Amino acid sequence: MNIEAGSEKKQVYFKNLKFYIHTFGCQMNENDSERIGGILAQEGAQKSNSLENSNLIIVNTCAVRQKSEEKLFSFLGRLTRIKKRKNLIIGIVGCVAQLHRAQLLEKNSGVDFVLGPDNYSDLNQVILKHFGEKFMATRWSREWKEIPSEHILRKSDISAFVTIMEGCNNFCSYCIVPFTRGREKFRPFSNIIKEVRDLADNGYKEIQFLGQNVNSYGDASSGKDFSALLREVNSIPGIEWIRFITSHPTNFTQDIALAMKEGEKICPQLHLPLQSGSSSVLRRMNRGYTRDEYLEKIKLLRDLMPGISLSTDIIVGFPGETEKEFQDTLKILEEVRYTNIFSFRYSPRPLTAASRMRDDVPFEVKKRRLIEVQELQKSIQLEKNESMVGRVIKVLCLGKSKKNPQVFSGRNEGFQVVNFKSPKDLTGEFAPVLITSCGPHSLQGEKANNY
Repeated sequence: MNIEAGSEKKQVYFKNLKFYIHTFGCQMNENDSERIGGILAQEGAQKSNSLENSNLIIVNTCAVRQKSEEKLFSFLGRLTRIKKRKNLIIGIVGCVAQLHRAQLLEKNSGVDFVLGPDNYSDLNQVILKHFGEKFMATRWSREWKEIPSEHILRKSDISAFVTIMEGCNNFCSYCIVPFTRGREKFRPFSNIIKEVRDLADNGYKEIQFLGQNVNSYGDASSGKDFSALLREVNSIPGIEWIRFITSHPTNFTQDIALAMKEGEKICPQLHLPLQSGSSSVLRRMNRGYTRDEYLEKIKLLRDLMPGISLSTDIIVGFPGETEKEFQDTLKILEEVRYTNIFSFRYSPRPLTAASRMRDDVPFEVKKRRLIEVQELQKSIQLEKNESMVGRVIKVLCLGKSKKNPQVFSGRNEGFQVVNFKSPKDLTGEFAPVLITSCGPHSLQGEKANNY
């Protein structure tokens, strides 16, 4: 197939195209899927809510951990079986597409095209010109490729992702991101501000800045850094809550902390990945800071914002991790007492420096250590949540709970899930909620009266 751009055939083709996007991975992947959906919808394609009712399926992939890749290949088997029953285009995009581009085409007969993270703007042309043949586009560009905010097919009309940068220059020894997302490049400051203003004009209440390392942001033309961006966006009317993810501790500066404290719209909540509580493991990870330096940043944040909600990432079983080094991680969890953590067993990723190290921590030891981390954190979270029972907190209602349609669900400033009862639908509104009970992973309550 080769349909000329601008032709009537092109319009008819896209009008008959029903697409489904399946997303693995983090918020960056979710936002990429929103942008991909917008690219297709701009040409007239229709979003489908099921695999069976689609004739274009795009799988947006994550390569950060081996388990994510395993899920992808299992899902591809399911898609191949569907393709045997109907005419179907299958495309693989994202980080695994960048990492295993040739393998995906050669070893998966059902896959029609592969696009890396820097090639989404080519999507429509790939579909029009290369259907019926295997096609791959995974080239990098040093220039920022802007996708207009009005072309993004957002899942929510309350809270929006806003990408400000992509890539990473830190080269942590275990991390594949520099090889799948490339070197750091930054979105123009003016484009970010325009998107936030557009979102405010369209009634959005919350934004979340995204990037592999948001606090390394720097605008080439104006010289403005991430703290300047936070201050500027804080002054935009309409948006009421501002968040950001992810921050690298090495690049997290005092000025960023001050911008958080000074900005009344900037939520007192931060995800600051630790990875390990041992300075020797951090050195092998090439993280660029010690245990004590990390704790100094935590102290700075809590001195400025005593009630700040902190979350982190933890990896157990990194090459060479001794029992004493692992105990250092447990100790720092006890000391910092995070609101939430994301914890994982180490798995070697191709191309990384750690993949050349001996993966010498036995699987059973990794498994036991992960359980210990998660059980400790579960008890910390339960204790912290129990201390909130009886308090009235501000919650942004995001809609009805998926588990119980009689209950509404939202998040507080600390990014905790809050499920609550209300006599009327408060979706899209801020609500005062009296916390009546809790578990380790969420808070329960009811709309408070007289607030």
